[in-house]
Amino acid sequence: MNIRHTLFCWGPTSLAVLLAASLSAPVMAQSDDESSNDTTLEVSETAIESAELVAVKSPNNLPRGEFRLPEEGDVIGERYTVTVENPEDTLIDIARRHNIGYEEIRMANPDVSIWVPGEGTEVVIPSRYILPPVEREGIVINLSELRLYYYPADKSGIVETYPVSVGREEFATPVGKTKTTIKVKDPAWSPPASMRREAAERGEPAPSVVPAGPDNPLGRHAILLGLPSYLIHGTNRPDGVGMRVSRGCIRMYPEDIESLYERVPSGTPVNLIDAPFKAGWASDGTLFVQSYPQLEENLDDFEPLLEALKRVSELTDDKVPVDYAQIRHAVESPNGEFIALYGPQAPAPEPEEPSPLEQGIFEELELTKASSDDDEA
Repeated sequence: MNIRHTLFCWGPTSLAVLLAASLSAPVMAQSDDESSNDTTLEVSETAIESAELVAVKSPNNLPRGEFRLPEEGDVIGERYTVTVENPEDTLIDIARRHNIGYEEIRMANPDVSIWVPGEGTEVVIPSRYILPPVEREGIVINLSELRLYYYPADKSGIVETYPVSVGREEFATPVGKTKTTIKVKDPAWSPPASMRREAAERGEPAPSVVPAGPDNPLGRHAILLGLPSYLIHGTNRPDGVGMRVSRGCIRMYPEDIESLYERVPSGTPVNLIDAPFKAGWASDGTLFVQSYPQLEENLDDFEPLLEALKRVSELTDDKVPVDYAQIRHAVESPNGEFIALYGPQAPAPEPEEPSPLEQGIFEELELTKASSDDDEA
């Protein structure tokens, strides 16, 4: 597969700002710890909101984002529904509460209003995933799926997965292998020159440095990658998580990046892939496929249907009958839906109707037989 790599560099000034922030972070944290001895302690609305969101566990009763790796197969999680109880909830609120991104919740609920789903509305939570077709090690980010997978080295048998935002087309996140390097708490941010020029043209000049705080688009936690100028970080606009909105970096919900920040060691392998079509076996022997919209910048020399057929053929042999029309449907309607091709959960094959040519041959044979019977009589 020929994937075009597009790099977007902030330049040395931006990296210097991040490094300075990382060196000053322990001092700032110490000051915060000292102030916590006051009898009156203010708790921010963001902290309260994050605590409420993290309190919603996955259906398997594990912490947010965690799933047990199957002993056999490639499928984790389950699809379920919830009923809207708060009339003020948006579909985005519900998505964040259940560890789902914007595009995922939208595709799973095409007939539900994003902004006013309405009290009593049933909302599908598409929390079922086929693991990406790469080595299960470290961090794997599937760009088309807008989702990060983490295989913690100290938790055998566990995989974590979280929605992410990636670079929009003109600032596409590159494909490739790298690793985590420096972790920065409360980073400052230096808008790149291109962004400052765009802001100036709109008559809204941007500052050269944005300090840590509610206006900082990096949020409170950042994990630098070995790819120059690329980070996994939080955001001050969580409603956009699960969309292609960044300038190349990987954005996460604040509560998710905080959790990873505390636990992911420096030097953890990171594999950035673009696998819009996934296929895998469930533990009961069902073969599933799942498809997402292909990133346009990675379409060079890439034929989605042929790649999908190749992936399925890698998992099957001649003894497994596969409905190729279903594969075509998945590729042409990429909405993340699970489609069973074979096995206990697959729909029974419909009886094939003879083609018009075959039908004509059958009718001719019947007429010939009838004439022969009349002659004998």
